[in-house]
Amino acid sequence: MGVASYCQVQVSLDLPKPAEYAPKLKKPVRSTYLYHIVPFTPELLQKSGWDVRIKRRLEAAHFKMIPVEFFNFKIMLTVIIVVLLSVLFQAMRARFIFMLVGGAMGYLIPDIILNQKINKRRRLIVKQLPEAIDLIGLCIEAGLDFNSALRWVVEKLPKTPLIEEFSFMLEEIKWGKPRSQALKDMSRRLNTTEVNSLVLTLAQAERMGTPVAEAFAILSEDSRAQRFHRGERIALKAPIKILIPLIFCILPVIGIVVGAPILIEFMQGDFVQGIGDSLTKDK
Repeated sequence: MGVASYCQVQVSLDLPKPAEYAPKLKKPVRSTYLYHIVPFTPELLQKSGWDVRIKRRLEAAHFKMIPVEFFNFKIMLTVIIVVLLSVLFQAMRARFIFMLVGGAMGYLIPDIILNQKINKRRRLIVKQLPEAIDLIGLCIEAGLDFNSALRWVVEKLPKTPLIEEFSFMLEEIKWGKPRSQALKDMSRRLNTTEVNSLVLTLAQAERMGTPVAEAFAILSEDSRAQRFHRGERIALKAPIKILIPLIFCILPVIGIVVGAPILIEFMQGDFVQGIGDSLTKDK
């Protein structure tokens, strides 16, 4: 009995503390200049709740910045553009309008770039998701569990946005986060219909005890059907998009080619004279 209690004590002493299971993530690289350029920004973002919103967008775009740096960069760009426009258009009366428009553009340009990067990353992830689901399903049918199959896909496939997300999710699971929570966090970061469907299906399979291989087979069919329907939607939008260059680029050229000779003859009087001559011949 004493030996057993001693072994239990030894085992309990050798176990790491719960805090040691936390992932040792690198702290974001802070640019001292950007972080401290506006001293009231951290408090402002924290009180307004913008820091959480900006952080989610930066994580979705994989920008290596923190919310304070991003917001300070927007302020700094706005001030620089306003000062430049005030110097360039100093002699003009409407310089305040240029300064106002330039300041608004300087404040919105970082958000536009960030949104473009997020949308591009989401499009790539949605495009690569069906093949990744097929590979994970094949690995699970071959006898691997979900984590091992996901790790094999991460190691064998080239580095893409989807593989980066899978790798980050595996790192979170490795350091103690439950798999369901890691999947939900990935779904929240990406916020796409296909990834949300993947996460919901896996969570339901884990909760109901359904085999993961069957869940992945259903997911593969659904993802391919969604990609087919998305291609159909894009194809149906093509005729409408063609109308814009047709109306503003092609039709004016055709009108110039057909109507310019008639207009020139009309301005020179030959056109009216020709009509008159044809009428006299008919009489």
